[in-house]
Amino acid sequence: MSNGKLVYFWLPDTAGGGYTFFNRYYFSQLDREGAVIDERFNSGGQAADYVIDYLRKPLNSYWALRDGEDYRQPFGTMPGPKVMIVNEYAGSGGDHLPYMFRRSQIGPLIGKRTWGGLVGIGGTPQLMDGGAVTAPNFAFYTPEGKWEIENHGVAPDIEVEMDPAAWRAGRDPQLEKAVEVLLDELKKHPRPPQPKRPPFPNYHNGKAQAVRQ
Repeated sequence: MSNGKLVYFWLPDTAGGGYTFFNRYYFSQLDREGAVIDERFNSGGQAADYVIDYLRKPLNSYWALRDGEDYRQPFGTMPGPKVMIVNEYAGSGGDHLPYMFRRSQIGPLIGKRTWGGLVGIGGTPQLMDGGAVTAPNFAFYTPEGKWEIENHGVAPDIEVEMDPAAWRAGRDPQLEKAVEVLLDELKKHPRPPQPKRPPFPNYHNGKAQAVRQ
């Protein structure tokens, strides 16, 4: 859909599966110009600030290797626009992830409002029959001191229905909109090309400036 310009990866949860998918598919595509993060049907887990930290990393510098291609620093930096697709079947950690994405101003949310089940459980005593008991153990509120997300969810910036007829025809309207938004953004603000490695300074001709300590 983007002719290879965009990263796409899905996060099935914010636990082991989500971290595995993120590590496998994000870091292998850092040469792309933008990213679609699909967290629809995210079943939750933990607060995935690890993912958010990488998505918002600013480009600080380049490093020239003696042998091999130059690379960006911090590692994992991918300059370019990013969007996250959400739907009503993403909850718990799947609520918190788009909340952090928006709060960090990484990019817009596209799709439908998330489930609104951001309540933590912990300590699940086992029963004699092999079952377990869970109870709400911790609740979310914002740095501004407001109770949010629980029983409401996180609303998208661009609402797109998953039309059943389009889905049966093999289309994904929410993904199509995400790609459209990113490609439009790249037309308006193309990613600057990586600068060429400058000539190495010659410290033996008396013209190079001394490095200040």
